[in-house]
Amino acid sequence: MNAEFQVLELEIPQELAGERLDSALARLLPEHSRTRIKAWIEAGQVQVGRLAAKPRDKVPGGARIRLTLSERSPDREVLAETIPLDVVYEDDDVLVIAKPAGLVVHPGAGNPRHTLQNALLGRDPALALPRAGIVHRLDKDTSGLLVVARTARAQTALSRQLLARTVAREYLAICVGVMTGGGTVDEPIGRHRSDRLRMAIRSDGRPARTHYRVLERFRGHTYLKVKLDTGRTHQIRVHLAHLKHPLVGDPVYGSRLARPQGSGEALISALRAFKRQALHAAVLAFDHPVSGDRLSFEAPLPADFASLLAVLRVDARGSATPRSVEV
Repeated sequence: MNAEFQVLELEIPQELAGERLDSALARLLPEHSRTRIKAWIEAGQVQVGRLAAKPRDKVPGGARIRLTLSERSPDREVLAETIPLDVVYEDDDVLVIAKPAGLVVHPGAGNPRHTLQNALLGRDPALALPRAGIVHRLDKDTSGLLVVARTARAQTALSRQLLARTVAREYLAICVGVMTGGGTVDEPIGRHRSDRLRMAIRSDGRPARTHYRVLERFRGHTYLKVKLDTGRTHQIRVHLAHLKHPLVGDPVYGSRLARPQGSGEALISALRAFKRQALHAAVLAFDHPVSGDRLSFEAPLPADFASLLAVLRVDARGSATPRSVEV
């Protein structure tokens, strides 16, 4: 086999039985775009069993898939840039990055440069992996932890863990309104029917489950810990908005500035100044793709989030509404 190519063999899990081949592979290999996967299939680089297949072919559970993939980076058009990164952990196989709010994960419409992917290529110009090893992402204005693969083996292993839901992710969030208690939102999410930039609760959407727990209550807001069973686009933002408790500062799913009755000027100013959704990926845990050891990392709150939380606590002390912690 030419050194520029690698052979990858996969098995279709039962939960993907009956899906189109291109859809199933997009689920199994999220580090690759669906367009690229379709191109591989149409070029005859994907076999189901011993037979070449078409993108629309339905695949049975347990089917063996053989892919012959180029090892050349498909991201040559993405420029390497010198952008500082907060590296929480690093070895030969993975990087764990604490992403700041405002940093886009990879280039797209309206964001051709200055992304995490550009930064990763700037850090290691020889990196020859799809999307520079990125296997999952955070929204531009969400801060917190991301794991990045440094080898093809690690990228495949981490992608499979994401599909198997063995990657643990915990978030901290501040939402509008006072919640009475924690709970679970189990509502499917799909693309909004009329606004392609938004996601929405849809009966024909993909399954999505979010668990939330109250950490503190304030005069008109709630501080939450959120855990994901799935990782849909905008999942936490959509699910909390569905509960009528959108994230503070969310420009897409939130509403106009919420000013609790009796709030002081300090809180009103802090809320006006907070220009992003109050969401932070605080905990990330996964199995190391080579050693199998369970790794767990925590990222402290960024300064803007911590400052808003401090103002909410001061404001709550002057309110008749009691603060409380749910255990």
